[in-house]
Amino acid sequence: MILPIVRYGDPVLRAKGKRIEAADDRIRKLAANMIETMHQANGVGLAAQQVGEALQLTVIDVSGAEDQESTLTLNGTQVDPRSSMPLTLLNPELALDGETALALEGCLSFPEITGEIRRSTSVALRAQSLEGEPLAIEASGLLARALQHEVDHLNGILFIDRMSAATKVALRSRLKRMQKENAS
Repeated sequence: MILPIVRYGDPVLRAKGKRIEAADDRIRKLAANMIETMHQANGVGLAAQQVGEALQLTVIDVSGAEDQESTLTLNGTQVDPRSSMPLTLLNPELALDGETALALEGCLSFPEITGEIRRSTSVALRAQSLEGEPLAIEASGLLARALQHEVDHLNGILFIDRMSAATKVALRSRLKRMQKENAS
């Protein structure tokens, strides 16, 4: 089922997600609906907050991004990121490496707004699967960027918070209008 995507201005986007102790049928159904919603919106990631749920749950799928490279090591084994998608992650915890790069990002909760965001070029992440299995992920490229973007969402941090001051000033009126339109 396609879920409505929450837009900037809705307070749930600033909410830190509640830890998920065990994935029950409701969480499994929510994750499946989030994947369907993300695919329908042509996104590469979607956090529970973006569909109105303040939970530590995100889905990611970079398989459609042919033009951007990614690497993925899953539980110690290097795998093809495209064949391992979509990822469903519960309670992810992120560790960043020291090297960073600037790249253009967008967000499904901010239609038509993009900005250059500095992020780590590779990450390590620990999470649980829907089956409760521990996941250890090492990623680089677009997948690393998407993981950082979505984990930020789970902690109430938005990509506009990571934009340069000059970019924020340039977007101020659009962001204020969007915030006003979507405040609940």
